[in-house]
Amino acid sequence: MPVTGGGGEEGAADGAAGGGGGSAATGALRRTLTFRDLLVYGLLFIAPMAPVGIFGALQATSHGAVTLVYLVATVAMAFTAFSYAQMVRVAPRAGSVYTYARVGLGEGAGFVAGWMAMLDYLLIPAVAYLFSGIALHALVPSVHPWVWTALAVAVTTLLNLSGVRTAARAGFAVLAMEIVVLAVFVVSAVVELIAHGAPRGWAEPLTGEGGFSAGAVLAAVSVAVLSYLGFDAIASFAEEAGGGEDGRGPGGPDRVARAVLSCLVVAGVLFAVQTYLAALLMPVSAAELAARPAEQGAAFYATADSAVGRWLQDLVAVSKAVGAAFAALAGQAAAGRLLFAMARDRRLPGAMSKVDAGSGVPRRALLGAALVTLVAAVGAARRDDGLAQLSSIVNVGALTAFGLLHASVIGWFWVRGRRGRPPLGRGGGLVGRTGELGGRSGELVGRTGELGGGPPSVLRRAVVPLLGLAVVVAVVVEASATAQLVGGVWLVSGLVVLAVQHGGRARAGGARG
Repeated sequence: MPVTGGGGEEGAADGAAGGGGGSAATGALRRTLTFRDLLVYGLLFIAPMAPVGIFGALQATSHGAVTLVYLVATVAMAFTAFSYAQMVRVAPRAGSVYTYARVGLGEGAGFVAGWMAMLDYLLIPAVAYLFSGIALHALVPSVHPWVWTALAVAVTTLLNLSGVRTAARAGFAVLAMEIVVLAVFVVSAVVELIAHGAPRGWAEPLTGEGGFSAGAVLAAVSVAVLSYLGFDAIASFAEEAGGGEDGRGPGGPDRVARAVLSCLVVAGVLFAVQTYLAALLMPVSAAELAARPAEQGAAFYATADSAVGRWLQDLVAVSKAVGAAFAALAGQAAAGRLLFAMARDRRLPGAMSKVDAGSGVPRRALLGAALVTLVAAVGAARRDDGLAQLSSIVNVGALTAFGLLHASVIGWFWVRGRRGRPPLGRGGGLVGRTGELGGRSGELVGRTGELGGGPPSVLRRAVVPLLGLAVVVAVVVEASATAQLVGGVWLVSGLVVLAVQHGGRARAGGARG
């Protein structure tokens, strides 16, 4: 189908978003984010030095092949990133996987995807805030961790409420600081290796100690993929991404898609480099580390201390403390967009669908997300086992949503889209100002093509999402029993809410009839 007048999905997105301005009356977000802004949000949420906390556990589990673990994990998560890149062009709307599941699978599946993603977007920032509070407490022991945690929530919430560009600029400064610290570690490690050589073989971070074990590497990969949770948050800003060099104009969906894929590649490179150098400099073997589980959490810091000096250990610790708070800032912003999108579709209280006329952000949705995160983070900070408990339950929600994302690609390109269905149904948008599907041209699909023409690409529209789904299932199976239990309870509660909403709408429809 040829498309004129700016491309199907993109014209539709502009119509659905109501153009560039935002107001509380229309619920429209402002298209002001550049490619750099989107990349900053994704890298902030992931954190450039995310492997630091789990480096020791992965080194022990993989029998020393920690760098290979991250290379494999990057490839595994690439399937999910590619599915996001495909669906953001079909439905460039706030809400991310919630919107994509609505498009590809239907209203019910969309609600379940949003409900499960909500668990992730609300609790991952809580973990990050708590980590920041604990790290700052270690630097200033006279102040309790919960105070630092609450302060971090307050500061980042104010930044998010001030506007998406303001928060992005602050995030860019923090991200630059984290990358500088990582560069200092890399240079210091290289200098140490040149001066004194490596305590172990140069290939061991890729092949393992004492021989390669595929089972050990795959077991570690199931944990390492969790380091990448957060790159998907970029898709939540689809209605705020412009296409021109200044962040305006056509092409916003393409910009979001490129940012998602670029974020994953950049993170994968950073993770591989830092784990390779740290593994070479490890003062103990992977077997010794496996025998001392209590030392695994601080293994990266211990390596920096023994190989370079205490100053580098402290520098990395400070960077992680500040970086964690701003990772939570990006997560909170994504959570606000998810709540906003679900409220706009009357799946959550409508008050959260309002956009502040001054700042152009969904203020009430952001405050709702901040309140839940504050309660979870401060409550955990007041418990001795709070970090362990909170960390054990944050993953299943995101992974379930990823699974529905992959199913959405297949559902849209092979079933619903080929029937000529609009990307979103009544009240869901993606309808241009003229009321025609796809915006000015009246066509349904733009550059993503294929619908209404030849069959979809088997590789991109079937093989890739199926492989991504297999990765997600494998990771969920490997998740802790606590995470599976909490995820199951949250899923059941969501299904109950969905059933109640469906019953209420059915009764309302019957009354009107």
